[in-house]
Amino acid sequence: MKFIQNPLYNHTKLFMLLSFAIAVLLAGILLRAKNNQEILDKIQQYDNTTEYESTTNETGSEPKKTRRKEYLYRLLTNTTRSLIQMEIKARRLEENMRRIKEKTADLLWKNKDKALWHILFKNISRHITIRHEFHQHASLKRIMLDSHHDQNHRNHKQSHCKLAKKLIKVILTGKIGPGYASPLEAFRNGPREQLLYVVCVQPDQTKQDYLATVDVDPKSPTYSQVIHRTYTGSVGDELHHSGWNVCSSCHNDPNLKRNLLILPALASSNVFVMDVGTDPRKPKLHKVIDGSEMRSFNCSFPHTAHCLASGEIMISTMGDKEENGKGDFVLIDSKSLKVTGTWTKGKLAQFGYDFWYQPYHDVMVASEWGTPKFFKNGFQPDDIPNSERYGTSINFYKWSTRELQQVIDLGPEGCAPLEIRFLHDPKASQGFVGCAVEANIFRFYKTAAGTWKVDKVIDIPSKKVSKDGVETELNGLMSDILLSLDDKYLYFSCWLHGDVRQYDISDPAHPKLTGQVHLGGKILDDLDLVEDRETKEQRKPVIIKGKRLQGGPQMLQLSLDGKRLYVSSSLYSPWDKQFYPKMAEQGGWIVKLDVDTVNGGMKLDENFLVDFGKEPNGPVLPHEMRYPGGDCTSDIWLAED
Repeated sequence: MKFIQNPLYNHTKLFMLLSFAIAVLLAGILLRAKNNQEILDKIQQYDNTTEYESTTNETGSEPKKTRRKEYLYRLLTNTTRSLIQMEIKARRLEENMRRIKEKTADLLWKNKDKALWHILFKNISRHITIRHEFHQHASLKRIMLDSHHDQNHRNHKQSHCKLAKKLIKVILTGKIGPGYASPLEAFRNGPREQLLYVVCVQPDQTKQDYLATVDVDPKSPTYSQVIHRTYTGSVGDELHHSGWNVCSSCHNDPNLKRNLLILPALASSNVFVMDVGTDPRKPKLHKVIDGSEMRSFNCSFPHTAHCLASGEIMISTMGDKEENGKGDFVLIDSKSLKVTGTWTKGKLAQFGYDFWYQPYHDVMVASEWGTPKFFKNGFQPDDIPNSERYGTSINFYKWSTRELQQVIDLGPEGCAPLEIRFLHDPKASQGFVGCAVEANIFRFYKTAAGTWKVDKVIDIPSKKVSKDGVETELNGLMSDILLSLDDKYLYFSCWLHGDVRQYDISDPAHPKLTGQVHLGGKILDDLDLVEDRETKEQRKPVIIKGKRLQGGPQMLQLSLDGKRLYVSSSLYSPWDKQFYPKMAEQGGWIVKLDVDTVNGGMKLDENFLVDFGKEPNGPVLPHEMRYPGGDCTSDIWLAED
């Protein structure tokens, strides 16, 4: 090596620095091991003490109870102090190593020995990186605050101790729960997606719906292909949306695992539970929760599924057992997978559809579609002004009491408010809802008085079209919206107009259009454009890999880093057949848009196409898409305080 030709004092400096680095490294490892053992010894000592007391005195005298309470709080105090000390020592050690690294780097680079630099610090960083998990998990303070809600004092003490012990072991072992600690962690550190789970609906109702596994790894030989199909085992279900047994709201519980995908079916009210944990590339049907369980609680047409921090699964429902309009929510135990009841206490909303909860503000917000027994037969323009058939309101519930507290009527311009999203920041007090019929976006936000208000912030004008010489107005039919995990961009699709749009929402009250891509639509299907109030650009059919895209853009799914937007084409099979019969006959599709996350803008990837017209049992209609590890529409985060 070149450095051996340098003067001897350079060698001496280098070896002294290396020796010092190794000594600090060993000291840090021994110090951390000692602290870990001390804490574990305390836990074991407490376990032995409580076990001895429970076997020698079941009832226990009052003084002994007092001593046990005092011991518990001493344990919590000492544990907290030890954790803080460990954090301080770890940070000091990292700072010392950083300084050593800088000095040694300077010397090594002066001697131009890049190979030695790489080998040395690759190994040092591997062993010395002490990423304390303390900040990623609920603190003891949070455990104590949560415990105040437990009315049984004795149970409170027992659960308090169990949670404290769980927290300590999580910190020492480094194990974490499902999902990500925060939306920004998912955005910055989440892996690139390699699989898509896609809900596929059979337009031929004598055949089964299924969950398709799509390979989206560009390095794979089966890239952009369906590699597995998991069938429901029944017909006439109408799969629609999907959710998880657990998600990032349970991130602080290392005992939970995201391994079951929940698929509610609109028509049958069955809930299909898919095992995606055993083999993510080949999911298996784990269980079917029969629709009779849901209907026994006077609920039907299940839609959105979200996991709760309590370990339950909550699914919004749109109808009663007779398929009249009714906004409610059913709860499913994530372990037994049994429907345990409904969530709402007291007054119910007139209609249901989507929902999002934000415990930091003690609120859940839900949207509305309409009456299932009417919309399931297709779109009828005369139903729109009928307040008994289509909803126009968003509903705010008090999260802690499950009570409907405020209903805001958006009026005719807010007809059929469908997908609703809070900002991902768990402390944010605002969000957006997309209103389908008139293609408008409303922003909702919390006022200083603690109530909620709405403002229309995006209005997509209708287009004048003609068919057979008869002119009419064509609204966009905004069918899906989502927000990037950094809360910078809002995306939505207009199914009938045939475009996907991107808006910068850095100022949520004033969104700015930054990108737009056209992907089919009614104008290219069977209508002639008379007047476009936004642009004079002529539309052209979209052809990818020799296939013309029939239908329009519908469901959206964004990569964790915000750089790839996947778009599917099916809205709801009765409506697909009505508006886009050629798509129902030839099958739907998924395409990918590449996103400029810095300046805004989107571009169609002409080398990516998932063609669902070539499926083994005939053409199918792809709807919602999910990643195995969660995404920006499946996961909800909780604030740390």
